[in-house]
Amino acid sequence: MAEAAARPGGGSAYAAAGVSIEAGERAVALMKQWVDKARRPEVVGGIGGFAGLFDASALRHYRRPLLATSADGVGTKVAIASALDKHDTIGFDLVGMLVDDLVVCGAEPLFLTDYIACGSVVPERIAAIVKGIAEACVVAGCALLGGETAEHPGLLEPDEYDVAGSTTGVVEAEAVLGAERVQPGDVLIAMGSSGLHSNGYALVRHVLLRQAAWSLDRQVQELGRTLGEELLEPTRIYALPCLALARRTGTHAMSHITGGGLAANLARVLPGSVSAVVSRSTWTPPPIFSLVQAVGRVDERDLEQTLNMGVGMVAVVAAVHADDAVALLRDDGIDSWVCGEVTAEPGGGVQLIGSYGGWSEGQAG
Repeated sequence: MAEAAARPGGGSAYAAAGVSIEAGERAVALMKQWVDKARRPEVVGGIGGFAGLFDASALRHYRRPLLATSADGVGTKVAIASALDKHDTIGFDLVGMLVDDLVVCGAEPLFLTDYIACGSVVPERIAAIVKGIAEACVVAGCALLGGETAEHPGLLEPDEYDVAGSTTGVVEAEAVLGAERVQPGDVLIAMGSSGLHSNGYALVRHVLLRQAAWSLDRQVQELGRTLGEELLEPTRIYALPCLALARRTGTHAMSHITGGGLAANLARVLPGSVSAVVSRSTWTPPPIFSLVQAVGRVDERDLEQTLNMGVGMVAVVAAVHADDAVALLRDDGIDSWVCGEVTAEPGGGVQLIGSYGGWSEGQAG
């Protein structure tokens, strides 16, 4: 690295431009303890190099391994973390968005890299973000292999940041899940979300923070906690329970319910020769969803096309395995239930029928 240019009065020209090399080095030192906790035996070396190393030859139990990759970010949920000055859970949102996109094809997450862009490096804040990412990697069974923290003075305000990442996984070629396995008569198994997860925050923030002018510290009776606590609830990570489900039952496909809602994401894993029917009456969405609808007078169709409505993942399984699938997921701590079925109607579409069980419009707190 070239020496920093000196400037009158001491310090460096780079620091005068808004970038602190010293703060970056301190952030690396603080985050190292958390990265070390998110390791797998296949990881070679530690953080600090130009690239992370992973010994793929150790994956000898795969006969024809296919690598899977995914990239994503957290979105505007980071604005909630910044407003509350709480940064150690946003990593669960990042990891959840990444690894559960891999799991839908049956891939085991191997490692993850992150990218944090900020207006100014505050070492303790960066370390808190990485702490959450590392803890979530442990939950997902993957390694945090490295990443990048970049200061963008002039583009981001000093307290602003954004988080993104990429992940790589592996799946046996013969075990890839997907539309080609789905058959008429298959059953849809819904897995409960922990809340909003990390999608639809533009709508939620517009309705509750702008239109209704609610503060994040507002106690909301329907939620049983403050609005900020609800909006910052971490994304549930389904990776390991879903992998166990795929190994132990006749699972044909999975759908990660993110942006676009349940119907659009489920349709992505259906062949054109079938369709699917989902019964809303099989579950009651958590209160945050009816609250957004009532306070913002949001049409139900718009709500369903934007938010997960309480379902974070759907598995498509052979009917004979439906009861076992629900039991296995519940044993792993995932609330799950049969929410619909695959029909022989061609077209690959998804129809939501009926009304949500126990659905009631939220009140204005």
